[in-house]
Amino acid sequence: MPNSRASEDVAEAPPQEQAQEQPDLAAELARTEDRLKRALADLDNYRKRAGREIERRVEESRDKLIAEWLEAIDSIDRALQMASAEHPARPGLRAVLEQMEAILARHGVHRIGEPGERFDPERHEAVAMRPSAEITEPTVVEVARSGYALGDRVLRPAQVVVATHVEPSA
Repeated sequence: MPNSRASEDVAEAPPQEQAQEQPDLAAELARTEDRLKRALADLDNYRKRAGREIERRVEESRDKLIAEWLEAIDSIDRALQMASAEHPARPGLRAVLEQMEAILARHGVHRIGEPGERFDPERHEAVAMRPSAEITEPTVVEVARSGYALGDRVLRPAQVVVATHVEPSA
């Protein structure tokens, strides 16, 4: 029975040796507890970092997919704008566009950039300027390509024509 022999050795050890081993064991225990706490903190930090990385990649993937949808929506928009009395748009084309926009809306994506809005360089990209005596501040007068936002975050700024104030000449 090896275990009983070990307990006999401890019991037979002089009290001076036992007293010397206790501080060594206490110090070793403290070092081990410290290493355990550091390892747990490192694991927690790793989990948080990995979670942020996953969220970032999911967001990038979603943004890429939305950008591809926006290209299709732009194509349908152009087809509808090019329709004329001689060549009317197909009846289902507007319905497809509305369906695509409804899908994006369910995911929090909405159009930005409407005529009459105050020009905001965070949400609009000016592609042309139009002088106007009636307008006192930069205002969107025409949307060349719609912009889109996901919540408050701009995915793509709207390309707009901006009216700027000019003094009327006498």
